Amino acid sequence: MRSKTLDRLAALAQEKQPTARVVRISDGRETLVRPDRVEGDLDAPSDVIVAAREALRSDRSGMVPHGNERYFIHVHNPPRRMIIVGAVHISQPLVAMAREAAFDVTVIDPRGAFATVERFPDVTLIDDWPDDAMGALKLDTRTAVVTLTHDPKIDDPALAAAMHSPAFYIGALGSRKTHASRLIRLRDQGFDSRKLDRIHGPIGLNLGGRAPAEIAVSILAEALMTLHGGNVK
Repeated sequence: MRSKTLDRLAALAQEKQPTARVVRISDGRETLVRPDRVEGDLDAPSDVIVAAREALRSDRSGMVPHGNERYFIHVHNPPRRMIIVGAVHISQPLVAMAREAAFDVTVIDPRGAFATVERFPDVTLIDDWPDDAMGALKLDTRTAVVTLTHDPKIDDPALAAAMHSPAFYIGALGSRKTHASRLIRLRDQGFDSRKLDRIHGPIGLNLGGRAPAEIAVSILAEALMTLHGGNVK
């Protein structure tokens, strides 16, 4: 059964599905815990399942005691990704910071003059419209989407694609007034309040800074806070 579990784990990794492998130390029996289901021959206690899902969210493997038993939770998460829509001035420091925080970064901008290798070296650049590009990227629960262009023709299709996906973070640059207008446009496209509430707008934590690097810090901090379930004290 163990080899079957490992084969299944490998298949889920290929599909980039977040999965926690839970092993009971006393006998080696194991099960796979995913955000929405459990599969395997081990009937793990409910609090161990909860701990496994928390481990997936926090990206931390570890031992969990339960009664006289101990369970090891081994987290197998796909890579973090950040999709940045708009090769603007804020994007340059954000790319650098996100990569330091272990994100695979992709920059999308149909405007070829902005999305250049000179401005974004060693970064995946897509000079296509977001509604086409986002579909090919297959956004998942480990993906953050950030829109920065201030252009509804570019940002709105990206936000629509993100809201149709399980992306863990969606953020949009703009003032409160800009964001209110954005929500009206998206609501007119059929998005309800539940989906619209997923958009962080204005984007980023309110750190008070206005420089591009300071805004980039606030965006990355908010994305990480959302990923890890943190809060502002």
